[in-house]
Amino acid sequence: MINTRLEGAKGLWPEELPNILWAYRTTTRTPTGETPFRLAYGTEAVIPVEIGLTTWRTNHYDESSNDSQLRTNLDLLDEVRDQAEAKTRAYQQRMARYYDRRVKHREFKVGDLVLRRVTLATKDPTQGKLGPTWEGPYRVVKFHRRGTYHL
Repeated sequence: MINTRLEGAKGLWPEELPNILWAYRTTTRTPTGETPFRLAYGTEAVIPVEIGLTTWRTNHYDESSNDSQLRTNLDLLDEVRDQAEAKTRAYQQRMARYYDRRVKHREFKVGDLVLRRVTLATKDPTQGKLGPTWEGPYRVVKFHRRGTYHL
C-alpha cells in the first residue's frame, strides 16, 4: 500500500503519510477480522466519504445517544479484543498447517555433502547483495536433532 501510494510522489512522503496511515488503520486485517482503529477505540471510524454522503450511519446518527453508545462500545472493547486474539491464533495455526503441508523436510546422514546458507552475520559486507547465498560443500559429521547438524 505504501509503495503504491508513494510511487508517483517521490519526495512528497511527509504529505502523503497521514493518508497512508488512515488507510492502514481503517482497513480490516485478515488475521483479526477487525480494523486497527476498532481495536484501539472500540468503534469503527467515520471515513471522510461518509461525511459528505448520506449513508445509513449518518442518517441514523443521534447525538443524544452518542455518548451512551460510545460507552457501550468501550465496555465491549475487551470482548472484541479477545475475539480478535482468538481469530489471530486460529489464523496462525492455519498458516502453520499450510506451510507444513508444502515444506519438504530433508534428513541428512553422517558423511553427506551439504551447502550452508550464508547469514547476515557471516556474509562479507564488501560483496553486497550479489554475494553468494550458500557456501560449502561441507560434510555432515554429526546429527544432533531434527534439522541440526555438526558440519
